[in-house]
Amino acid sequence: MKTPKNIYSHLTAKERVYLSLPVQFLWQQNLLQGEILDFGCGFGNDVKLLQKKGLKITGYDRYYFPEKPQTKFDTIICIYVLNVLLPEEQSQVLMDVSYLLKPGGKAYFVVRRDIKKEGFRQHYIHQKPTYQCIVKLPFKSIKLEPNYYEIYEYTHYNYQRHSHNQCIFCRPHTNLTIVTESATAYAILDAYPVSRGHVLVIPKRHVQNYFELPTKEQAACWLMVNKVQEILTQEWQADGFNIGMNINRVAGQHVMHASIHVIPRYRGDVKGKKSGIRCVIPK
Repeated sequence: MKTPKNIYSHLTAKERVYLSLPVQFLWQQNLLQGEILDFGCGFGNDVKLLQKKGLKITGYDRYYFPEKPQTKFDTIICIYVLNVLLPEEQSQVLMDVSYLLKPGGKAYFVVRRDIKKEGFRQHYIHQKPTYQCIVKLPFKSIKLEPNYYEIYEYTHYNYQRHSHNQCIFCRPHTNLTIVTESATAYAILDAYPVSRGHVLVIPKRHVQNYFELPTKEQAACWLMVNKVQEILTQEWQADGFNIGMNINRVAGQHVMHASIHVIPRYRGDVKGKKSGIRCVIPK
């Protein structure tokens, strides 16, 4: 029997005439600051109600408000979105939210805590298979209502300062630009770029050798490489890419923390025809 595809989970969006309880908490705690985005806003009820309260907020939803945001935001809220997504889709949302967040800004992910069993189930109104799962995030929990919901506060990795390790990849400087981030990896503009838009994709786990990373974390890095390529193509108009790793000092690794280089290439940036991976070692 084939597993149902996750195509109806947006049907869990609800019509309401009042603020959702997590958003009401964020508003009462004065955490909704500056320009705000409701990512995965469903029918947009929270957006409309917060606008009436004078907040500068816009909504985005893949199904109901599909026009993608073209700017970055001080605050982003993501309410009950992750609970209806498969793991890879969850990572995509985390990376999208990270990309849309201003440096120093904060995002709030709200996840349900009343789900007892993961998987597909028949929606009682729409009679379609909708997916629900339990979600736990490695971010700061600021509110937990047992058997109901939990709120996680997220800010870019270089603002978190949760690691005592003095490795510069475990504690990147705040003046560096985070391109995007997921639960287990982040992408940052290289401080010493070899081309415009040179990005490092870095696992959060402090491991020197990429091959020592668990398979799931390796996969998360390559999922992020795909996202970075998408961003660089759109924002930097890259004509091509070199993607690679330096593993151990003999191969040129200077920071003993695994990373993947995503180097945009542009027409005419190197004289002659020999400019690819095979030319890393002269002759």
